[in-house]
Amino acid sequence: MKKRIMYLDGKFVTEEKAVVPVTAHALHYGTGVFEGIRAYYSQKDKALYVFRLEDHFKRFLDSCKILCIDLGLSAEELSQLTIELIKKNFSETDMYIRPLAFKSDPAVGNFNLKTLKDSLAIYTVAMGRMIEKNGINATISSWTRVSDNSIPPRAKITGAYANTSLAKTESIAGGYDEALLMDNRGHVVEGSAENVFLVKNGVVITPPVSDDILVGITRDTMMRLISDQLHLPLVERSIDRSEVYQADELFLVGTGAEVTPVIKVDGRNIGDG
Repeated sequence: MKKRIMYLDGKFVTEEKAVVPVTAHALHYGTGVFEGIRAYYSQKDKALYVFRLEDHFKRFLDSCKILCIDLGLSAEELSQLTIELIKKNFSETDMYIRPLAFKSDPAVGNFNLKTLKDSLAIYTVAMGRMIEKNGINATISSWTRVSDNSIPPRAKITGAYANTSLAKTESIAGGYDEALLMDNRGHVVEGSAENVFLVKNGVVITPPVSDDILVGITRDTMMRLISDQLHLPLVERSIDRSEVYQADELFLVGTGAEVTPVIKVDGRNIGDG
C-alpha cells in the first residue's frame, strides 16, 4: 500500500515522520487554525477538482492573523503546495484536505502569541459524503456559541471547536443528528460546524457575519447561487428561535455537510417534514 505523504514545516514526509511533540503549545492551549477543503473526483476526467482552493487559503491566512501566526506564504503559494501534495496522494476518490497552522513551541505557561514559533502542516484523507441521510433531525443546543469577543468564530481556531464538540455530543446523546447553536442574545446562528439557511414565504434568510458565525466559503457559494441562479430574495439578518420552528425549509451548509436539509427541530417538522 502506498504510504500517505504529508507536508510539515517545509518538507513532504511520510505519515510516520509527520509528528508533533506532546509539549506543543497548540495541543495544550488550542492555539492553532485550520481549514477544511474538499476535492471531488471526476470519473470522466480521471482528475480531482478542488473546491475554491485559493479562497480557503485566503480565509486561512485571515484566521492566522487572529492568533499572530505568520507563515511567510501567500494564498497562491499555499495552494500550489496543496496541489503538489494532492498529486503525491492521488487516488480515484473524493478527498478532504486539512491545512493546520499552529504554535509549536514547548511553552507551558507562555501565553504571549507573538513570541511562539509557528508551524504548518497539510494532509489529505479520502472522504465521501459525511451525511447520507435525505434530511436530518436537529435540536437547539443548551450550549451558547462562542462570541467574537471571546474566541472569534470568523476564524477557524482549533480551541473554539471544543464548543462544537460539546454541542454535537449533547445532540447525539439526545437522539438527534445535529445541534443548532444560539448566540448570547438568543439568535440561532449556526449548526455545530455549519452555516444556517432558513426559507420562509419564498425568502431565504441567513445570519450576518456580525452574528458570531464562520464566514463560510460554502455559505458564500450558496448565496451566489440563490441570488444569481435561483433568483430568490436573500436577506442577511438575525434568526429567532421561534422562526426556526415556523420555517418552510431549513438547511445547513459547510465543507463536511455540503448542503444538508433539516427536516425536524426539537420534535417539530420543518415544513411538511
